[in-house]
This record gives sequence, C-alpha cells and structure tokens, in this order.
Amino acid sequence: MPELLLMMVLLIPQIVAGILAKSMGRKFWFWFFISFLIPIISLVVLLCLDDKGGDKGGYKLADHVHKEDPSDLI
Repeated sequence: MPELLLMMVLLIPQIVAGILAKSMGRKFWFWFFISFLIPIISLVVLLCLDDKGGDKGGYKLADHVHKEDPSDLI
C-alpha cells in the first residue's frame, strides 16, 4: 500500500504539467511524457510558453449573425 501512495506522489509533476498544457491549448500526453524526462524544467518551460488556446469564451455565432462594432452605433 505505501508503494501505491509513493507512486501517486511521484506522478504529481507529470499530471500538473499535462493539465497545465491542456489548459494552454497544448497536447496533454506530450507534456506528460516530457515531464518524466525533466520534471521541474518542463513545468518552467511550459509556464514560459505563450497560450495557444485562443479565444475560448462564448459560443460561435451563426453565419447570419454579425457582431456589431460599437463605432457603428454612433
């Protein structure tokens, strides 16, 4: 039983790197396995990279719906 707990604790940097990468729009499994090779350095590199996620907020508008430009209303 202690071996299982130790294994879970040792996987924390890999899981954190994978989740952080996924939230930044990058591949979970790539960063998960890279963090096995260089656990702490991979987290630092991942934090220094730009976010690839783009605009994730909201829904995509239908083709016939256009966003109004506030300058058009004046």
